[in-house]
Amino acid sequence: MKKFLFWFFAVIITLASAVYQRITGPTYPLHGKVTLGDAEIKYKLTRSHEITSDCEISVLAPNPEVSGRILYKRFKTADAWVEVPFSRQGERLVASLPKQPMAGKLAYKAFLSFQGNEVSLTGEEPVIIRFKGHVPLAVLILHVLVMFAAMLFSTCAGIAALIRRNSMRRFALWTAGLLLVGGFILGPLVQKFAFGTWWTGFPLGVDLTDSKTLIAMLGWLAALVAGRGGRPARGWILAASVLTLVIFLIPHSLFGSELKYTDTSAISAAT
Repeated sequence: MKKFLFWFFAVIITLASAVYQRITGPTYPLHGKVTLGDAEIKYKLTRSHEITSDCEISVLAPNPEVSGRILYKRFKTADAWVEVPFSRQGERLVASLPKQPMAGKLAYKAFLSFQGNEVSLTGEEPVIIRFKGHVPLAVLILHVLVMFAAMLFSTCAGIAALIRRNSMRRFALWTAGLLLVGGFILGPLVQKFAFGTWWTGFPLGVDLTDSKTLIAMLGWLAALVAGRGGRPARGWILAASVLTLVIFLIPHSLFGSELKYTDTSAISAAT
């Protein structure tokens, strides 16, 4: 395989898996559209917000006769639903959800009404929004870039093993090194800024983002051990690459950090 095609396929596979992981994650905004009267209304509902401010929910609805409301409560509590009407700001309907502590979650439902007809933007199930601390942009960008590079070199190692290129061990070493930095140094740093803890995956918790990084790292360590002493370990490297691809197709932040509310009183107690 020519060098250009080698890198082309590696980049395409990595980009596709990264985009899929991102848009299927539980913190990615929920997009959709509804028909109200003769108009089609597109919306984007937030599922992640920083703890520094209330979360504004905004829907573009130019028709001044369209109104709406939001129901919300703290996630996994016996709280009663709190109703907040949308207020009109020009062509937009706007409402706010109260800020929560780190890893606190709210469940909310959004409705729009027109001439006595009401439609739900959230369907049968509420949207879950999680609140997080501020992560410095430099730390976040560096973490994302290093993890993306690890995914890229993992894919390169797998392709190299598949077509029997001698560069596969070099790619394997780069993958392991990048995973170590991105997943076990920068990753915990991001987790600490966002949710106040360094690690919430196995064996301390059930966070799949942390746990899958650990599994991928173990896979590459096994491949490197199998290839010590100059042995090719082609099968091990290919298996580690496939394992990493499968792992990183798991949606980001699935079973992520979650605050367990210790009281079930009014929602204001968590704000």
